[in-house]
Amino acid sequence: MFKRFQKEKINRRRENTFRDILTTFQKSADFVSFRVSDQSPFCFHYLDPLVDDRYLHDEALAYTKRKDMHTLRDLQRAIPLEETNILCKGKEIEEHFLSGHIIIQKKGQTEEVLSLPAELIEKRSIETPENEFTVVGPNEAFIESIDVNLNLIRKRLRTSDLVVEEMKVGRFSQSRVAILYMDGLTNKQLVQTLRQRIQDVDYDELVDISQINQFITDYPNSFIPQLLETERPERVTSGLAEGKVVFMMDGSPHMTIGPTNFMEFFSSPDDHYMLWPIGSAFRLIRIVALLFSVHATSFYIAVTSYHHELIPDELLDTLIASRIEVPYPPIVEVVILELTVELLREAGARLPSRIGQTIGIVGGIVIGTAVVEASLASSVLLIMIGITALASFTAPIYKMGNTIRLIRFPFVIFAQVFGIFGMAFCSGLYLYHLFKLTSLGYPYLAPLYPLRLQDLRDVIFKMPIQKQQKRPMVLRPQKRKRFDVKHRKTIPKDIEE
Repeated sequence: MFKRFQKEKINRRRENTFRDILTTFQKSADFVSFRVSDQSPFCFHYLDPLVDDRYLHDEALAYTKRKDMHTLRDLQRAIPLEETNILCKGKEIEEHFLSGHIIIQKKGQTEEVLSLPAELIEKRSIETPENEFTVVGPNEAFIESIDVNLNLIRKRLRTSDLVVEEMKVGRFSQSRVAILYMDGLTNKQLVQTLRQRIQDVDYDELVDISQINQFITDYPNSFIPQLLETERPERVTSGLAEGKVVFMMDGSPHMTIGPTNFMEFFSSPDDHYMLWPIGSAFRLIRIVALLFSVHATSFYIAVTSYHHELIPDELLDTLIASRIEVPYPPIVEVVILELTVELLREAGARLPSRIGQTIGIVGGIVIGTAVVEASLASSVLLIMIGITALASFTAPIYKMGNTIRLIRFPFVIFAQVFGIFGMAFCSGLYLYHLFKLTSLGYPYLAPLYPLRLQDLRDVIFKMPIQKQQKRPMVLRPQKRKRFDVKHRKTIPKDIEE
């Protein structure tokens, strides 16, 4: 008992008092502390960049000038603001200071202060998505304000089953993080897994949701994204309706959806807004583009170095004529052109938009023509590199596009050393890695592995929406049915017929 009393006494000593907090903040030039007049018993303290002056002049100052205001509780009852609090703990006072609150102190009293919410909220307007642009469908994108983003979700899911849990992460940043899920639908174990992983994040400064993703992902050393980041509200609401969990962070214009699978990174919202045959065809084109982008240049190296018999005689003459003046093996010209394309792409992304587009188009034409004329690469390879670059842009998610760009280089090296057998071996390594991956504990290749035939209705091919009456089995939702299947009535024939 005595040890417990001593421990509590030491903790009270370590906790900063209100005077200590004032002393610390007074070192900063943006800290404001004043009294209205010599006769007024109230002092105002706040951080100027975080406080909206309208709350100070229109609400707080007007009531402190009244003669019937003698105590902090009188002010609290009189000021028409919500979430006003009487605080006495130093840690709470410091948190309210940093959250944009005005702290009112009565002269000579340091045990209790009055906290008034007066946060200055600066936000940009809602704009169209930049990285996930679609031709058909909504054109609203998330912004850096968590409250605005929640509004975009709430107006699309008008149900009391949508639950929002808030917490703070980051020792210095104290960033607001919100977890969203559907009560009575989402698997409770999934919600608990995400909640626990975010609570375990221990870092000093977190400014974007991608940093949290790196902490909570199952395989942080993998080059393949295991959580889906999106800037589109309708993609988030679709994931919530399926039984997934979503979390967002204040200051980040993206939300993260989990668990996810590999095929979701090649599904665009356009697929769901078009007729199902057209949506399925476009999705299949993206998958074929992925395979072509990864294997095209390595196949060129393998065929020209080891497997000449795979080339038709008519094409072989053209290929020999284009490479006859190139002084080094195929892998060197592939690396030269691949690095040139990556340099142009990176320069175009980092420069201002107008200059970046000019650099990408003009630079690609000029450099490509000069490389061929200088016999540094063949014209056939230049065409192939251009097609593979276009194919890598078909991935709807930017981070998956970066992954496709990266994994081409190991294929090039294996093709140069072992030919087509090296490509097959490298493909086996990547497949093994994909089989091993999980997303929040769920299989990453589901429903392809493990195979779930009922969940294949919106994976490679998009089936009609009438056939998608059940939620994915792999998510283990509490409710599998999305709607009741009704028997279609026979359409009566026209009278004239």
